[in-house]
Amino acid sequence: MTGPVLAVDQGTSGTKALVICPERGILGTGFAAVRPRFLPGGLVEADPAELYDSVVAAGNRALAEAGEPVTALGLANQGETVLAWDPATGRPLTDALVWQDRRAEPLCAELAEHAEELRELTGLPLDPYFAAPKMAWIRRHLTTEGVVTTSDTWLVHRLTGAYVTDAATAGRTQLLDLDRTAWSPRALEVYGLSGERLPDVVDAAQEVGTTTAFGAPVPLTGLAVDQQAALLAQRITTPGGAKCTYGTGAFLLAHTGDRPRRGTSGLVSCVAWRLAGHTSYCLDGQVYTAASAVRWLTDLGVIQGAADLDPVGGSVPDSGGVTFVPALAGLAAPWWRGDLRGSLTGLGLDTGPGHLVRALCEGLAAQVAELADAAAADLGTPLDTLRVDGGLTRSALLLQTQADLLQRPVEVSALPDATALGAGALARLGATPGLGLADALPDWKPSAVHEPRIGPDEAAERRARFRAAVAALLDGAPA
Repeated sequence: MTGPVLAVDQGTSGTKALVICPERGILGTGFAAVRPRFLPGGLVEADPAELYDSVVAAGNRALAEAGEPVTALGLANQGETVLAWDPATGRPLTDALVWQDRRAEPLCAELAEHAEELRELTGLPLDPYFAAPKMAWIRRHLTTEGVVTTSDTWLVHRLTGAYVTDAATAGRTQLLDLDRTAWSPRALEVYGLSGERLPDVVDAAQEVGTTTAFGAPVPLTGLAVDQQAALLAQRITTPGGAKCTYGTGAFLLAHTGDRPRRGTSGLVSCVAWRLAGHTSYCLDGQVYTAASAVRWLTDLGVIQGAADLDPVGGSVPDSGGVTFVPALAGLAAPWWRGDLRGSLTGLGLDTGPGHLVRALCEGLAAQVAELADAAAADLGTPLDTLRVDGGLTRSALLLQTQADLLQRPVEVSALPDATALGAGALARLGATPGLGLADALPDWKPSAVHEPRIGPDEAAERRARFRAAVAALLDGAPA
């Protein structure tokens, strides 16, 4: 049995690190904030040095609290965040373009005639959310020097000198052949990236190098994109179940087995993970703003933070006729209209903070319910339950609203740091020959289960109001 492992989740607004022991649980935790810059025109950037420094700082804080050495390292990453850098020195040549960044929208419009071909090849729709449009934008507008990759490849190179990415992260680029889990020459050609030196695509659990960034040498044996790491930690390893992580955005993933499902419901078909050369797949639906919408309400002074959702929202019985489509960074799945802005309708002189909070919870929950319905349609069978994790799961109001609109039980993970725990499980798996996947995963039990408290008719009526508000946005915007 391996000893404790260090699991690091490098996220949009911060990096979380855990020292995890298979017998004694979490021995140490660390956190370091990251401050992306939100600029006019939908631009979102981060300082690469801040990303790397946050990994080292959070890891060292977790190790200091644990007070004992670790045998392996696992790293989870943001997925679609990209930068150009010098492979000889590791020096960044550009800022990191964060997954929310929309600057590659004109480039995607240029490539519209290739949208279906790219979706069939890679499983992904043509959208600036994914890495390839941002990579091509960097090559056109910023630099042709060095390499241009997702942020995980740069972080791993800084840590170990290796030049790799895992199959699931590669699957977020729109440059990976989904069926072969290998780079697609045709997709590279479409994006004008044929001459690029791309990283080796590796399994999620294998040794890729050794780092001394945390003191004594530690092998890096686990790599994952954040949402797939959470899916793994939630023990959703066969078709039928789904998880939703409520972080900066909200992300619903449903396992589809060992074949990709290219559905027609607007969800993304992607790699869940590749272990020992065997690929598992999932469907993925995105809500671009979840905690970031809560932060928006906070910045406006409506609430003082996420802890206010329940007391302020609980001060009124309903949303008072207010409907909020929280598309503050565009509408993602299943509509894929990143150019749209959010809407608040039904406002009156009697509208108070509680109504806005309720409307926000309803808007988030309605979007996730749309994603769950889309996943069920593509799978051909309803989802049994929804397992949820992430910071916003501390809000009982949001999760009760979710269960009501979904008309399914919502199981709240007792593991708030599911992404880091998934990275830790992969680190153990990669460091321990012969260990089975089930044995590497954390025990899973819900801390709470929210059952629907309203009937299907009321749920349908409330979701219809939300759909009508989305339809108004779609009708009012140029296609």
